[in-house]
Amino acid sequence: MSETDPAADGAMGTLYVVGIGPGLPHAMTQRAKDVVATADCVIASNLYQEFLRRDGTLPPEDAEVEAAPDGGTTAEAGPGTVFERRGGVRQTLVRSTMGQQIELAREAFQRVRAGEDVAHVSGGDPNVYGKSDLLFTMAEEDEAYDVPIEVVPGVTAALGGAANLGAPLSNDFCTVSLSDKWRGWDEIEEKLRAAAISGFVIVLYNCWRDYQRAVDVIREERADDVPVGIFNDAGRGDAGRNLEDETHTITTLGEANDHEDEVGGMGTSLLVGTHETTVWENDHGKHLVTPRGGRDVDDF
Repeated sequence: MSETDPAADGAMGTLYVVGIGPGLPHAMTQRAKDVVATADCVIASNLYQEFLRRDGTLPPEDAEVEAAPDGGTTAEAGPGTVFERRGGVRQTLVRSTMGQQIELAREAFQRVRAGEDVAHVSGGDPNVYGKSDLLFTMAEEDEAYDVPIEVVPGVTAALGGAANLGAPLSNDFCTVSLSDKWRGWDEIEEKLRAAAISGFVIVLYNCWRDYQRAVDVIREERADDVPVGIFNDAGRGDAGRNLEDETHTITTLGEANDHEDEVGGMGTSLLVGTHETTVWENDHGKHLVTPRGGRDVDDF
């Protein structure tokens, strides 16, 4: 964090687009944790701010010092709040909201030009349905070619959920978002069908939108006995919001649509295996395993 006025000597800060993983801070990379903890300004939703306070990556709410000075944030984005970290260093937190991303991007550019390091928080990985494309698009729109942008990768939900399930992504896999905000269902269906035919393990994001319709498309190309994993709030433990904490269920493609009660919202993903994916069970539970080809132990 800056200890002097960086704007006085013309120093430029950096805009960090930080992936904080699928849930709580234990799933963050050390790089992501360091950037968030030392940035002059952190832009994050209330939920992500709550998560990041769990281990002190962000200061506690009772460390609030004051509202951000006038002009510290745009009127559209709302005021920030200044918190004091250990050692007396101050950090501004700004609430990120879905409807104000353009204003927040411009606010970030202004702060960086004033010499601040800004951590713009994205859940999971910024490049997997996250914030990175928006910020680069806004930089092009505003001709903000002078603003340094660095993407800090994170663990996406597909990887966090797969780890809970076992080893289902050990061969080729893909992700498909079911959100139709920027594309029609025809395009989504085409991608689902191509992925199913090609033999990819498929991880579905945004399952609160037409997940049963997506399952029906995949069933046209893949057998009903193929294993499926449904996971909610991967990496969030007892902080899960969609259902009752972090959960995962193993079922089959033919029965996936019978688990509607377990698809809780934006934190839910479905992992659809292939004909090679098996359910492996030991003394501690069931797991999904997709082998990397026809290898046996001797091949290792």
